[in-house]
Amino acid sequence: MRIRFGYTVAGILALGATLFGNSGPAAAADLGLVTKAPVGTCTEIVFTCENGHQYPLCPRAVSVEGEVVTASLLTGRGGIHVRHVPMGVGYRYAGRGVWLDGFRENALLNFGKRHQVACTIAHS
Repeated sequence: MRIRFGYTVAGILALGATLFGNSGPAAAADLGLVTKAPVGTCTEIVFTCENGHQYPLCPRAVSVEGEVVTASLLTGRGGIHVRHVPMGVGYRYAGRGVWLDGFRENALLNFGKRHQVACTIAHS
């Protein structure tokens, strides 16, 4: 029993090192959105969507690696507070009635269960 437990722990640690060992911009971008702008700046990450609208993301809290943890997503109705939800691949930012699923520059903005729009990130 102890030997299996030891192999399991070693496997989990090896997987964690593989997933998080490379903390370069590409690896961090796969886990969440990365910013170099100060907290509260709304011009660096802007989602340009197929519906002709642009939705800026204003970081509220940023990790040491520059990954956006919480932010306000500016919509036509004002700012919606969103939080990073850890995913296996890509990123998800979720708030009340809205969530954003993405991988690198491509994202899908969901306004509820039945209304979604494809977007790309326009970095300034």
